[in-house]
Amino acid sequence: MPTASRHILHVDMDAFFASIEQRDNPDLIGKPVVVGGGDNRGVVAAASYEVREFGVRSAMPMREARRRCPDLICVRPQMGKYRTVSADIFTIFREFTPLIEGLSLDEAFLDVTASLSLFGSAADIARAIKKRVHDVTGLTASVGAAENKLVAKIASDLEKPDGLVLVPQDRVRQTLDPLAVQVIPGIGKQTLRRLHQADIRTIGDLRRAPAAALDAIFGRFAQRTRDRASGIDDRPVVSERGDKSISAEETFDTDLTARKILYKKLLQLTERTSGRLRAKSLTAGTVQLKIRQSDFTTCTRQRSLRPPSSGTDTIYHAARELLDVWLREHPDKSIRLLGVGGSNLAQSAQADLFGATPGGAGVDKLVDQIRNKFGSASVGRARSLDNDQIG
Repeated sequence: MPTASRHILHVDMDAFFASIEQRDNPDLIGKPVVVGGGDNRGVVAAASYEVREFGVRSAMPMREARRRCPDLICVRPQMGKYRTVSADIFTIFREFTPLIEGLSLDEAFLDVTASLSLFGSAADIARAIKKRVHDVTGLTASVGAAENKLVAKIASDLEKPDGLVLVPQDRVRQTLDPLAVQVIPGIGKQTLRRLHQADIRTIGDLRRAPAAALDAIFGRFAQRTRDRASGIDDRPVVSERGDKSISAEETFDTDLTARKILYKKLLQLTERTSGRLRAKSLTAGTVQLKIRQSDFTTCTRQRSLRPPSSGTDTIYHAARELLDVWLREHPDKSIRLLGVGGSNLAQSAQADLFGATPGGAGVDKLVDQIRNKFGSASVGRARSLDNDQIG
């Protein structure tokens, strides 16, 4: 289906975890609330709009959040409650279309092209979804509507909270051009610095930039980046289906070279990936490592696991071996992105109650139980913690 004939919504709940806590405890309404770890450990999982006025954001170390807003109120995550509300929201989405691509508990793309004859225009559907979500959950959602995923996602963030932004095809450039260039997904701090040095500050600047300037910054991804700045995106909405792979990756603010730091980041990513595998009762038969260098050159490496596993230690050791080989082959190279994934997935077999238990299985089970109750930032292996997460 051509991009121009699509009608895509990006629905993003407003400060989801924090809004649920304020809904359920009226004493928190209007106050600077964060959901996250303990006093000086872990990171902010969600920030209310009141605390965002102090510059507090998701993924910020809790210590820094308290420095910026000494009066903030920290609430322990209740992931079971958030998942229940999320299930209600996705049930509402399915009332309007089966083509739903969930990005997280509180965010999804919806292709409503085939729903127009039943529910009216994309704007009508967006308004109906916002009303249904509020009626059922008491929460607000912001929606962007456009003819592709990229523009819809950018639009959903323009009038938060409780926003609705429609971007028809003939207004894409008018909408995008004035926006800061970092609004485009995937542009991190280092790339932003280089763009500013080239006097490229808005999406319009990026779209009109000379080819030589973009080639110097983005290399072989220069044309794709210009397409994004022009609001071009042909990706379809991929509806819910069985997982083919599960992964986690991170783009670093500063390119990394030190092995000690790379190993720590690798373990953090492995904990996320293996936890997601166990949450879905899956094992991985293949471990994948993704590496992107400072010049945007990207490579993947993989190795088989026999037997398949979802254990953090097993996956980490395999991923670390792959990383060590790559580092030997590419000495002194800087890494801007690292990812760990599992593929060749299968349902995990019930463990033999009287058989040998892998050394890390008990730790994994305990960590999963704590994180399910208190959130992903509540606990982790000591060697995976950053200095600002240790009180």
